[in-house]
Amino acid sequence: MMNDTDGPHDLVGGPFAVVESDPGVFTTLLQNFGAYGLELTEVYDIEPWAVDHLHPLGLIFCYISSDDTSPPEQTDEIFDDPDARPVWFANQLSSDACASLALLNVLLNCPGVALGSNLEEFRTDTEEMSSVMKGLAVTNAHFIREAHNSLARPADIRGALHALAKSTLESSKKRSSKPPPQKKRKLSTPRKRKAENATAPGTAEDTPDTYHFIGYVPAHGHVWELDGLRARGPLDVGALPTPASDSGSRHAAPDDWMSVVRPALRMKMARVLEGDSADIRYNLLALVRAPYTAASDALEMRKRERAALERRLTETFPAGWADKVDGQLLEAADVAFATTLRNKDYGRVFGADFAGTKMKRDIEILDMPARRLPEAWEESVRGAMTDKVAVEDEIAKSVAAHTEHLQRTWDYEPFIKQFVTCMHKEGLLDKVLDGKSGAENGQKRTSDTRRKATNKKDT
Repeated sequence: MMNDTDGPHDLVGGPFAVVESDPGVFTTLLQNFGAYGLELTEVYDIEPWAVDHLHPLGLIFCYISSDDTSPPEQTDEIFDDPDARPVWFANQLSSDACASLALLNVLLNCPGVALGSNLEEFRTDTEEMSSVMKGLAVTNAHFIREAHNSLARPADIRGALHALAKSTLESSKKRSSKPPPQKKRKLSTPRKRKAENATAPGTAEDTPDTYHFIGYVPAHGHVWELDGLRARGPLDVGALPTPASDSGSRHAAPDDWMSVVRPALRMKMARVLEGDSADIRYNLLALVRAPYTAASDALEMRKRERAALERRLTETFPAGWADKVDGQLLEAADVAFATTLRNKDYGRVFGADFAGTKMKRDIEILDMPARRLPEAWEESVRGAMTDKVAVEDEIAKSVAAHTEHLQRTWDYEPFIKQFVTCMHKEGLLDKVLDGKSGAENGQKRTSDTRRKATNKKDT
């Protein structure tokens, strides 16, 4: 994230606040952007056994950056990589916006994901822009800034506004101040100049840690490192292995690109850990398909399968078929197909191939022998129970993430301020304040004196 707000580009539309590098925060940010069917999960190892089963669409790496975090310099020489031209990449032009920028750089290069109307329109409008103009478009997009700042604590938002006002005031003072006359200027000795530098504010000890986010994504036959502070654009990590079945495919299988990005991640982690400033405070997030959509579609398919089987059973056994299936499963059937969010009726489906899969299953049920129908119905109910457990687990995880989001973003300052004020008026802080007053002034004020002064001030 950038600390210097006096870059070559003006900040338009307001600041971006600091957000946490947490999978729940980034998943909520995705949803606030309008994308659905995706989530971010934390990865604790980059070996195949820890990553490949997730089938990641992209990666976001967060680390403490000791590099120069000033805005990307505009040079006359721009390295034009023809392979990088179709990659959507935006430079970072706003302080503390690297979280949203890294997520957008990864998300807008993933094929076959549901972005939502806002992001689809945004990608279409900015597709032919340069990386700098894309970064400016991100800064000026109100829905992006509002989605980003909705995840920040109120204190961080106030801090971002204060930093913006302070930097604007300092910049205005620099422009309005006149330089001293050259003739009356006195030269300082090297010793005095060194002392001034030593006592200058903003030393390295007072500088807070600067976290930065970069993305990794497979797109257009290559794996790219997308760093918003890199003026030259996307960094080509390596070429994707070409699938044997389709040599002309632009995208490899989801798991193939991890073998390409794994050495680059090892080098990045080694760079963060080397030297005297080594720090292990970094994490890796993977952009994956949301498990809820797959589990919900599986349960919805079971509902339609059950309806088709019961139609066949009714046609095959006009006198009734309830005695031909397990009685316990028959009693639990309605409960097995209902969840916390939906009843046993049909609900929303997410998969693009859901209709085709349902048609194939309907044909299989129509061709199924009569003796096989009761057993197939029991298998459908048992499968629905398993799918329901998976759906309920995802609902519970979402509720926990939303609760944590509310706890994180709730503004406790007004309550704490009013609570301390009431305690002071009731005289419950007199002992603490008397001790502090005596230590500072060499004397103590009595509780009655302070209470009288407080009452007099209130009147």
